Amino acid sequence: MPNNKRKNQGNKNKEVTMKPSNEKDTTIQDYEDDDIEEMQEADLKKLIRTLRSSQKQILELQKSLMDKIENLSRENEILRRNQNETKQLVQQETGIVTEVKNSIDQMKNTIESLTNRMGEAEERISDLEDREQERIQSDQRKEEEIRNLKHIARNLQDTIKKPNIWVLGVPEGMEREKGLEGLFSEILAENFPGLEKDREILVQEAHRTPNKHDQKRASPRHVVIKLSTVKRKEKILKCAREKRQITLRGPPIRLTADFSSETLQARREWRDIAQVLRENNCQPRILYPARLSFVNEGEIKTFHSKQKLKEFVATRPALQKMLKDVLHTETQKHGHQYERR
Repeated sequence: MPNNKRKNQGNKNKEVTMKPSNEKDTTIQDYEDDDIEEMQEADLKKLIRTLRSSQKQILELQKSLMDKIENLSRENEILRRNQNETKQLVQQETGIVTEVKNSIDQMKNTIESLTNRMGEAEERISDLEDREQERIQSDQRKEEEIRNLKHIARNLQDTIKKPNIWVLGVPEGMEREKGLEGLFSEILAENFPGLEKDREILVQEAHRTPNKHDQKRASPRHVVIKLSTVKRKEKILKCAREKRQITLRGPPIRLTADFSSETLQARREWRDIAQVLRENNCQPRILYPARLSFVNEGEIKTFHSKQKLKEFVATRPALQKMLKDVLHTETQKHGHQYERR
């Protein structure tokens, strides 16, 4: 019995110390074969239960480890695929970046080329503008020269025509008997008896104009009488203005100065204005070569252009009211002429 008690005590000393099954770190003691043989049945059952529990925990741990390994394997595969995809994306992005860089380089080259072309085009445009400006200035100088030449030619023609008198309304063929000079002497005798005997009135030349008679013309050609001096011409025209009614063998005729076509047109442009002034007792006169003269507020005013007249009229309300319609009509006429041009 004592031996059995010692054995039992030894067995008790060699019992397996285990933690509760819900704890993960269960401790299992190592047993030798001799110890197992000496153990009682209850202890063996307890040991078997402990071993089974440990085996179950090992299996669960193994399963958990396998699951973790499988998860890690899947994650690794996913990472590998992601790495491959990332690598492909990086390669694609690298290719795109390379293409973009090449495109940018091409755009830079294109922009540089366009910039150079634009610079060349601007230089050409600048040259063309300079040439155009020079051409405009040259044309302006030419136009100014042409105007000056026309003005000189007009003055020259007016100077040449200054001693001339036009006789209007002399029937064709009437000069066959006495000639044009004889007819002019007859006009002086019939209308200005005092001038007939004036020996200073000498006719240097007499002819009709135009040179060729147009059979379809309703009125006869004008007779041009060239006198020796301008003074005699002015005297005759002054007498004609005073007499107003000039005749030749009864029918009325007209005596007027001879002007160039430009001066004649300029004088005609004053007619409507002069008529309105005459109706208002302003005593208008068209002076040589084409100036308008009239009396306003007791003073004689003379104008060589309509622009100057308009500027003066703008400062005289009464005169402005008088000439409002005729000046407006003249402005409209010039506007229509400009549109036709």
